[in-house]
Amino acid sequence: MNFVTFRTASDLTPRLGAVVNESVVTLPSDMISLCAKGAAGFAAAAEMAAAAPAEDRHPLTAVELLPVVPRPGKIICLGLNYADHAAEGGNSKPEYPSLFMRGPSSLTAHGAPLRRPRASTQLDFEAELAVVIGTTCRHLTPANALQAVAGYSCFNDGTLRDYQRKTAQWTIGKNFDETGSFGPWLVPASTLPAGAAGLKIESRLNGTVMQSSNTAHMLFPVEETLCLITEAITLDPGDVIIMGTPAGVGYARRPPVWMKASDTIEVEIEGIGILSNRIEDEA
Repeated sequence: MNFVTFRTASDLTPRLGAVVNESVVTLPSDMISLCAKGAAGFAAAAEMAAAAPAEDRHPLTAVELLPVVPRPGKIICLGLNYADHAAEGGNSKPEYPSLFMRGPSSLTAHGAPLRRPRASTQLDFEAELAVVIGTTCRHLTPANALQAVAGYSCFNDGTLRDYQRKTAQWTIGKNFDETGSFGPWLVPASTLPAGAAGLKIESRLNGTVMQSSNTAHMLFPVEETLCLITEAITLDPGDVIIMGTPAGVGYARRPPVWMKASDTIEVEIEGIGILSNRIEDEA
């Protein structure tokens, strides 16, 4: 069973929900609290959802999905985590992952607009795996790193390429409002291969495949990434790790391909689902 954060037209308060047969069942608690309860919490939530009365069920098409974790404490992203993507940008395989941060205001949800800002037309797509943390952890090891993962989702690391290159740091190009799409739901880690390895990952722009790869090709897989990050940083429930993108992004094409208003961009990861957004210009 998959889990969402959502709201309805009659209740704008973000709610936790379970997806059951094309419906969303309202659950008590919130996504971060659910993730902190681990496998037992997901199992209990699934039992509650299966027994929920009709008044607690909403058609999936009638609710507004929000980012899986609406305001994570930390969003830590990897760059150059697929060798083919590093090569298309003229980079060699890194000895250490390129890490940068996103802020919560940069997030948008499945089905919501992905904003092309006034400042630039160079809005690029990046299909990525999102890892959601379930425990407070530091100094993880290969033996316990994956135990810290609550679940996985899809992410589109929308990037303003000209702003990314204005400085040696990538922060500004990766943090425009509503450019990082996160969803559609959280898939518990127990239902996927360990470390979400071996899953097909793809992006499609207006139905045309732009990126197609496999999470097995990540240079720094989930387990290793978590060990490296927690050498320095304590991770908490609800923190999100974004695992980098494969080759095929827009800036590396000749001519470059930028997302523009009325385009539809999809990110699909095997076993997780399809994250879809329509591009809209900032007002």
